[in-house]
Amino acid sequence: MENLINYFETIPKLHRLIFIVGGLALFWSIESIIPFFSTKYKKWQHALPNIFFTITTLLINIPLAIIFLKSSDWVMANDFGILNWLPDVPFIVYVFIGLLLMDLIGAYIPHYIEHKVKPLWMIHLVHHTDHNVDATTANRHHPLESIIRFVFTTLGIFVVGVPIGMVLLYQTLSVVATQFNHANIQLPPKVDYVLSFLIVSPDMHKVHHHYVMPYTDSNFGNIFSVWDRLFGTFKKLDKKHLIYGVDVFPDKISNGKILDLLIQPFQKYDKPTIMPQHDPETFKSGQLKS
Repeated sequence: MENLINYFETIPKLHRLIFIVGGLALFWSIESIIPFFSTKYKKWQHALPNIFFTITTLLINIPLAIIFLKSSDWVMANDFGILNWLPDVPFIVYVFIGLLLMDLIGAYIPHYIEHKVKPLWMIHLVHHTDHNVDATTANRHHPLESIIRFVFTTLGIFVVGVPIGMVLLYQTLSVVATQFNHANIQLPPKVDYVLSFLIVSPDMHKVHHHYVMPYTDSNFGNIFSVWDRLFGTFKKLDKKHLIYGVDVFPDKISNGKILDLLIQPFQKYDKPTIMPQHDPETFKSGQLKS
C-alpha cells in the first residue's frame, strides 16, 4: 500500500491520462456486451458533448493541481487535519479512512448541496440532462461545476490532512468509479447488490438519474455507498420504471448540443416535479402531469 501511495506521489501526467481514457474505453466497450438498457442510440453522436466536457474538466483541473500540491504540502508540514491527529494505525487503515473522508467532503457533500441550492442545481443540471446515461456521462460536467468540485476537494485536503499521493489516488479512483457506476452495464443482480454495500454500483447510481423527484435527490455517492446509507439518501427503483433525464428539461435535441448545454445553467429555473407515478409516455411527449 505504501508503494501505491508513493507511485501516485510522482505519477506522470501520461499515466493519469491512461487511467482516465483507459477506464472510459473499457466500460464503454463492456456496455456493448452486457448492457443495462439495450435501447439503440448513436453512441458516438451521444458521446461528443460528454467528451467535450471531459476535456474541459481536464483543462481546468490540470493547472489548478498546483493548489492541491501546495495545500497537501502545508497540511503535512504542519501536522494539520484528521489523519495527522489519529493515533498510530495500520497504514492500510490510514489510507482507507483518508479515501473515505475525501469521498465525503470532495464528492458527497458538494453533490448534495448542488441538488439543494438553485443556482448550483442549474449548473449541475448539465450532468442530469443526458437521456442515455453511459460511461461517457461520468464526466459530463459544466466547467463551473468543475471549479465547484475543485474547491470542495481542496477543502477536503485541509480537513482530512492527506498527502499528495493520497489526493491523486483519490482523484483517480473517483474518475474510474464514476465511469463504472454510470456505465450502461448490467451486473448479475446479486453481485451488484453485494457491491452496493461498499461502493456505488451501477444499479444504485442509475436511480439518481431518474427524471423525477424524489429519486433524483438520492444516491449521491461517488466511490463509497456508506454515506447514502448513513445519511438516509439511499433509494431503490425497479429498472422498468427508470427514465433518464430531468422532467422540466425534456428536449433531447437541445440536451445533446454543446452550446445549449454551456448556457443551460443560465436558463430560467423550473422546479423539479415530485411524481410518485411513472408515466414514460408523458415524459416522451414533453407534457408532464401536474
